[in-house]
Amino acid sequence: MHGSTTSLTTSVSSWLLVLLCAVSGAYCLRRARGSDGGAAGEAVMGFGMALMAVPLGGLGDGWRAPVLGVVFCGAALHALWLLRGGPHHTHHLVGSLTMVYLTLMAGPGPGPEHGPEHAQAAGPPLLTGALLLYYAGYVMLGGTRLITAGDAVSPGPAAGRGGPAELVRACRLAMGMGMLAMLLTM
Repeated sequence: MHGSTTSLTTSVSSWLLVLLCAVSGAYCLRRARGSDGGAAGEAVMGFGMALMAVPLGGLGDGWRAPVLGVVFCGAALHALWLLRGGPHHTHHLVGSLTMVYLTLMAGPGPGPEHGPEHAQAAGPPLLTGALLLYYAGYVMLGGTRLITAGDAVSPGPAAGRGGPAELVRACRLAMGMGMLAMLLTM
């Protein structure tokens, strides 16, 4: 086995985050048929987060930041469009803009022509801290709602093809935890 235990642990946790985000994205994509567009935005976020979390080890990584930046800017525009229907889509806008921020801060990374002294900083501490607080609160609130909704929500589908309300909440909670994990590793 090559590498240290730390790199193995980091690799395993990265692949678990990829799996979590991809499964959440797939579920949201399935929910997207017949929805108001919010589930489609969540699917884009899930798949984008999965792609962003893939540990490439610096190899072939130059394409990822620009492509994901464009995808998440498009998702932010979509979320902005959804805000016409009311403020309940604000989280989608915050999530999209957070992913743009993470993509910008990740950048292409130091390549063979650049040493570690040319690596990008982790971003403005105030913005990163505010986003960490937002997602920590979102995860805590989402977890509390999921726990308390167990008895109050019927096992039937929520709002058409959405699926059981607990599963929709769990999907959103998983993506919120993924976002929090990515912010913590910046």
